[in-house]
Amino acid sequence: MKKILAMTTALALAATGAVAETKIGMITTLSGGGAGLGIDVRDGFMLAIKQSGRDDVEVVIEDDQRKPDIAVQLSDKMIQSEKVDIMTGIIWSNLAMAVVPSAVNQDVFYLSPNAGPSALAGKGCHKNYFNVAWQNDNLHEAAGAYANGAGYANSFILAPNYPAGKDALTGYKRFFEGELAGELYTELGQTDYAAEIAQIRASGADSVFFFLPGGMGISFLKQYADSGVDLPVVGPAFSFDQGILQAVGGAALGVVNTSQWNKDIDNPTNAAFVESFQAEYGRLPSLYASQGFDTANLILSALNTTSVDDADAFRAALKAAEFDSTRGDFAFGDNHHPVQTIYAREVIQEGDVFTNKILGAALENHADAYAGDCKM
Repeated sequence: MKKILAMTTALALAATGAVAETKIGMITTLSGGGAGLGIDVRDGFMLAIKQSGRDDVEVVIEDDQRKPDIAVQLSDKMIQSEKVDIMTGIIWSNLAMAVVPSAVNQDVFYLSPNAGPSALAGKGCHKNYFNVAWQNDNLHEAAGAYANGAGYANSFILAPNYPAGKDALTGYKRFFEGELAGELYTELGQTDYAAEIAQIRASGADSVFFFLPGGMGISFLKQYADSGVDLPVVGPAFSFDQGILQAVGGAALGVVNTSQWNKDIDNPTNAAFVESFQAEYGRLPSLYASQGFDTANLILSALNTTSVDDADAFRAALKAAEFDSTRGDFAFGDNHHPVQTIYAREVIQEGDVFTNKILGAALENHADAYAGDCKM
């Protein structure tokens, strides 16, 4: 599929006689565990490119297979052989840490549609790095704030042992005011959670917070529902988003999760995005699709006023973020990460479809905790 999309873009350019003035390299996860996340980012991004009608932008798409070494090889190829101007697409924070620092130091712009490791938000920030999604801690901070309001006082928390997992538990603990009944790091890609659920059962917790994206979250939720443990669950959108919910089914009903986006955010851009995504791909968009869509439209907005060849002007145009976001108002902080409202959502069922509805804001106009360490 990746080759078809890249070829389609190139053929469209050839048919119009146009020469791509801007070349974008997308490295994302399109196979194996977590492929649904990368597919949604890709599809949202390419929908925006298609809707723009531009014939001077080429997108080259490659599959990182969720492997850091593959991502590094693809990045080297894109920068050195493909001569891309802009890179995007990475889902997983360990892959971002393997690729982004090298790319931006070679004068390539990197716009993240997902991964937001803390190391790139603070001291490791860079003028050519922009995160269009969030800093990793943010949705987990909002979950901690929600748990306080719900009256939870003793949470059991768990996440995978990789950069985003560590950021997740750090974020929850930063805002949660209660005690911890337990704290666990699981293996990245783990599918059997019997031991962890047994520890939760014996812990005396009054609530569970977990961050287990992709297939990990599907496995955990199904096993948790079957275990008979009836403690309320709180998590970030990553384990309760549109594609995942269909696989989890009724086990997720009523769970509150946090997100900076949902399909019922009331603005014209979001309504049009949800409708056009469904028409184009035959499914509801996810959080990841919205982030891909916003990332592409941010790039396009900058290209409407300047060229990527004028790096200073292009950087300023990105920072200005003069585009219509699915989230409504959009603004970057000084470290090029969003300052935004994060919502509490509840999993509901609409006909045969499991989805989310917004309950209210968990954190408003929220910036990340690392911006003060960023010196650009």
